[in-house]
Amino acid sequence: MTSNPSPVYNGRYELRSQIARGGTAQVYLARDLLLDRPVALKVLFPELSADHAFVERFRREAQAAANLSHPNIVPVFDWGESDRTHFIVMEYVDGEALSAVIRSEAPLPAARAASVAADIAKALSYAHRHGVVHRDVKPGNVLLTADGLVKVTDFGIARAMGVDEQVTQTGLVMGTATYFSPEQAQGLGVDGRSDVYALGVVLYEMLAGRPPFVGESPVAIAYQHVREEPPPLRSFNPDVPAALEAVVEKAMAKAPAERYASADDLRLDLERFLRGQTVLARAAAVGSGTGPVTTVLPRGGTGTVDLLDTSIVEPVAPERSPRARRTTPWWALAAVVLLAAIGVVVYFGGRGLGYFGGRQYVHVPDVRGLSVSKAEKELRQHDLRPHLAYVKGSQNQNGHIAAQSVAFNNTVRTGTTVGLSVWRYTPPATATVPNVSNQGIDYPAAVADLKAAGFSNVSPHYLPATSGQQQQDAVVGQSVAAGTTQPRTATITLDVIKGTSFVTIPQAIVGESVAAATNALQAAGLKVGGTTQRLSAQYPANEVIATSPAQPGQQVPPHSTLTLIVSSGGVAVSDVSGDNVSAAETALQQQGFTSFTTQSTTSSQFPAGAVVKTFPAAGSIVHTDRTIVLFVVGPTTPSTSGTSGTSPGTSGTSGTSPGTSGSSGSSGTSGTTTTSGTSGTSGTTASGPSGPTSPSQTAPGQTAPGHSNGHGNGHGAGKGG
Repeated sequence: MTSNPSPVYNGRYELRSQIARGGTAQVYLARDLLLDRPVALKVLFPELSADHAFVERFRREAQAAANLSHPNIVPVFDWGESDRTHFIVMEYVDGEALSAVIRSEAPLPAARAASVAADIAKALSYAHRHGVVHRDVKPGNVLLTADGLVKVTDFGIARAMGVDEQVTQTGLVMGTATYFSPEQAQGLGVDGRSDVYALGVVLYEMLAGRPPFVGESPVAIAYQHVREEPPPLRSFNPDVPAALEAVVEKAMAKAPAERYASADDLRLDLERFLRGQTVLARAAAVGSGTGPVTTVLPRGGTGTVDLLDTSIVEPVAPERSPRARRTTPWWALAAVVLLAAIGVVVYFGGRGLGYFGGRQYVHVPDVRGLSVSKAEKELRQHDLRPHLAYVKGSQNQNGHIAAQSVAFNNTVRTGTTVGLSVWRYTPPATATVPNVSNQGIDYPAAVADLKAAGFSNVSPHYLPATSGQQQQDAVVGQSVAAGTTQPRTATITLDVIKGTSFVTIPQAIVGESVAAATNALQAAGLKVGGTTQRLSAQYPANEVIATSPAQPGQQVPPHSTLTLIVSSGGVAVSDVSGDNVSAAETALQQQGFTSFTTQSTTSSQFPAGAVVKTFPAAGSIVHTDRTIVLFVVGPTTPSTSGTSGTSPGTSGTSGTSPGTSGSSGSSGTSGTTTTSGTSGTSGTTASGPSGPTSPSQTAPGQTAPGHSNGHGNGHGAGKGG
């Protein structure tokens, strides 16, 4: 027997093995049966699939990630619902997680860590430009391939920026506490700079071999992100260049405004470091001082310029005389402050209303059901940005809008991204159905043949066996006829023999006692329903001859009830035809028979006094207490040449013995001649009846049998004259 077939999601994605398990889902290695390629299948936990709000966020997150196409981002191919849960299909990357590399190799060399971080920043920058914030940047979500590619994966809790209807709940803290940004830890709004902070933490861990903040609980770690400064990086790894330490510090600034303005700015600074150029992190920290900057070069006067090793020399301004100081009236200062405050209020208030370059508010149009081109045109006319994601649909729905991320008539600012779900119809591929039934193959082999032909949706329909010749798991029928052309997504049901394993009746029970045969049958999983007796000359009484309704050696369903056929003994009647009565009785007595009777009959084959047949007939099996009837040839009609008569002997002293001779009778001239027979050796002489009187009927020298009784009877022969 083989194990059950692997689960197939949406009739297309066959699970092979589990890769990872997260807080909300499990990730499997699967096979895309339609395109014949490996994929990563992220399956939401069933308990979360029951939460409609969570499923809606999951769906929108999949849509947001599905349109990210970048060499450093693991693409999302598909998403859907199957078997009462939801899933996302991603590219399968045959590589190692950065978290595993850190565990085995950290601290990493500065150049390698900076290069990996730069590639991560490229991926994040691309996602941010398309309105998607990752929100869970960590080493476990970064994959390194064997050829050196860096891939960012799992935008599972990402959110689209600028969308009023939040992808995740307001105030909900999602992500991994070790890599939280301070604003994320507090449940505040996030943007691309939150991913910059998380990437700074990842870079810190690559260089130090440990994250900046550790604690006994996620809450304790989150508190440190918000309230405490990280330990100096070079306190854990003195070999980290000061310039790279400055990049990490700027990326991990508590206030978003003090970090890199974008992931792309972080990438550029990392690339400057890798090229040996001056990084901007320290320059920003220095500010706009007016003094000259003295750069300290490495020993030898050549090499990489490290701005962190510079000394700042500021000029000392001459002290002014108290008399030279002027005082400004307090009311003038107050007026300036008041005017500045009014200006700020007017400016920002005006921007909020769409003035001074601020974005105005518009009502979102209803584009559901429109074609993609019309929907995009409609949104752009309202200064909104369409963002497309595709979902499976029917042929009639193909190319039309299924849903929009911002509800119709909601008020949003111009420039807001509106996600559009577009129906996409993919015609199913077809293939020819192979013949897998009545071919002597089992169910696993039939499934393999169907999958090789392109059909992955195979289900069994189990049937009980109807005879011992039907093998378990044998395929005896299929729902779709062989040779027909069907979509590869078609479900093919196979009729499979299952459930009844036949048992062979042991042959060794023949000749055994009833008790021994019963034990043997019960050991084989069969039942004994009783016994019946049958005459048998082959088997002694009380020995098992056979079983009913099936015979030993045949197959029956398990737990079948059998009747034991038991020998009652018996003897096969010997064939005594042709023997005289005495010889016949002697032969039968030797078989154990004791009761006999005779009955006259006629026969042209046997002489008078000979046994023609018996009842029961020869070969019949009967008990020895049965009376055997002997059918004996009676007296014949007198012949023309004289007939010898049979006369009883006067006396007999021993068993039957033949007579030795008989005297010849006189001529039959008078018809009264008698013939006497000479007694046998044990019998006395007896006279026989006279021969015929007619002269014409005499036949000299003709012999006729005589009969004398010695036990009995003795036999003598007389000759008619």
